[in-house]
Amino acid sequence: MDKTRISAVSFLNTLPFVYGIYNSGMLSDFELILDVPSECARKFNNKEVDIALVPVAAIKNMSSYKLLNDFCIGSISNVRTVLLLSQVPLKQISKIHLDHHSLTSINLVKILSQHYWHIEPEWVNLDESTEKNIASFESVVAIGDKTFELAEKYAWIYDLGAEWKNFTGLPFVFACWIAHENVEDAKIREITNALDWGVRNKKEAIEKLFDKQRFPSVNIDEYLEKNIDFIFNDQKHIAFSLFLNYINSACI
Repeated sequence: MDKTRISAVSFLNTLPFVYGIYNSGMLSDFELILDVPSECARKFNNKEVDIALVPVAAIKNMSSYKLLNDFCIGSISNVRTVLLLSQVPLKQISKIHLDHHSLTSINLVKILSQHYWHIEPEWVNLDESTEKNIASFESVVAIGDKTFELAEKYAWIYDLGAEWKNFTGLPFVFACWIAHENVEDAKIREITNALDWGVRNKKEAIEKLFDKQRFPSVNIDEYLEKNIDFIFNDQKHIAFSLFLNYINSACI
């Protein structure tokens, strides 16, 4: 039997998922690859992996997939690691640089700008060469582990999870698990059980996988308990559909 190839996000917010996949014993004969969110989506689209944790906005570019309905990377309000950082107040922002690692954050900030904040900034896409200057811009959307330190360099911090909650009254789903149509239901049950085990054993995942030397100022227990919400419940499904409707409406 061929190995099940899995692509998951390499950020701190996936520690419970990664721990569950590797240590639950519920998933057999697999290969786990850790990537930035955009790369997870690319590998899934190119059929380099069978199952992936992908940015929600990437779903609109996929012709077929199975949505794993139980788990996600979401937030109830403040997410802490998907931020609009600025040296000027919101209404004074003229240009926003966009982190290329996640299509979801790019679409989210554009939706909020048009429908909630009512601002019309110039959009500038970052890439691998320009990202090194990320701390020098007037305003930038940044995601992932780098935001813990990067936020200290900016005067104004707008948490996109909290801003979406203020706008819609709903939680938000940043990334979801999907599988190709040919992945057997038994294999999907295996990974779902492994993810569940990892989420239920968050504290053990932190003890085993968290690198305190690399992130000395991060309160990882608080982050994974209060900022990241892993359960893909009914409210998140409503938010998921609403977000995709905004994208598909071509209003951003």
